[in-house]
Amino acid sequence: MHQPPSGVVRPSCATELTTLPPVRTPAGLVGATPVLWVGAPFSPDGRGFWAKLEGFNPGGIKDRAALHMVRAARARGTLRPGAPIVESTSGTLGLGLALAGVTCGHPVTVVTDPGMEPMMMGLLRAYGADVHVVERPHPVGGWQQARRERVEEICASQPGAWCPDQYNNPDNVIAYAPLADELVAQLGHIDVLVVSVGTGGHSAGVGRVLRRHFPALRVVGVDATGSTIFGQPAAPRLMRGLGSSIHPRNVAYPLFDEVHWVAAPEAVWAARALARCQYASGGWSVGAVALVARHLAATLPAKTRIAAIFPDGPQRYTGTVYDDAYCAAHGLLGPPPTGPDRIGSPGSAVVTRWTCCAAVHDPLAGAPLAVSGQPGPVRP
Repeated sequence: MHQPPSGVVRPSCATELTTLPPVRTPAGLVGATPVLWVGAPFSPDGRGFWAKLEGFNPGGIKDRAALHMVRAARARGTLRPGAPIVESTSGTLGLGLALAGVTCGHPVTVVTDPGMEPMMMGLLRAYGADVHVVERPHPVGGWQQARRERVEEICASQPGAWCPDQYNNPDNVIAYAPLADELVAQLGHIDVLVVSVGTGGHSAGVGRVLRRHFPALRVVGVDATGSTIFGQPAAPRLMRGLGSSIHPRNVAYPLFDEVHWVAAPEAVWAARALARCQYASGGWSVGAVALVARHLAATLPAKTRIAAIFPDGPQRYTGTVYDDAYCAAHGLLGPPPTGPDRIGSPGSAVVTRWTCCAAVHDPLAGAPLAVSGQPGPVRP
């Protein structure tokens, strides 16, 4: 066998990771995403966490949900062959539905709002989706409710049209069981799961399966300030992909041991720092999740094994999270965040910066909601 000249460095071999079987459809590219150790300098020396890089899917983490919801609906007969698929999205599920539409032979219409990045709109149209943009938010339910109402109008005008209803569809939860199985195979034991919460699908789907494997698992949810999911009042939100102005039924409140609300500047700092330190990052959700996972790695016992789910990659955020002019215009560039404030219950204060709470309740099940003007949280 030919040997390289002395002093020549041979490229590292990753045969075990790269010899995946060939696939015949783009759906075969979904899943089996890698896990990356995130240590110093992003995390303190000797500390860190494992990041599940869902940005390695063709469109992101919601490829898993889109494919499963479409296949399940086809199997039940609620989605007829060739029938239109219509859904509300901030972007990532739209990419997954476009993938499912190409794979299964369905036209796809997505409804979004003016906050969607032009790059994402271009991608969706390139992948064959019809993109509708609502013009104004609903007076109570914000942009999400406005999008959902437009979805209902479109479905009523297209006979046989099917809406996945990602916020309430239990198949959105079931879709993430394979992701949990991958984490078990990759990491063995897991002590803490850090996961963003939006529709509630992947937090519930992954968390429930992992807790069956590891009964003492601690699940930490990451939400956006201004989101109503965990009992805060609705407020304008710049971040997309986590948080909600409605209350999805898929959120598994009893699953969570703790919730962190993260503000946009804090998520931007973490996403940018992660990109510089690790050459692996993502958007708003990834920044928020990484910030919380970094904090837990620094404060929990050194041997605690933390898994954090990164829902996407950085590409779609070059005009927002990674754009200096955009970030400066929105006041997003600042010093590294200090540790989180703490509140005793989600309804005890309105939070505007990184804040955590160990009491997690379904806000529609009788727990008090936060009201503007209440005393603020306790700072560390």
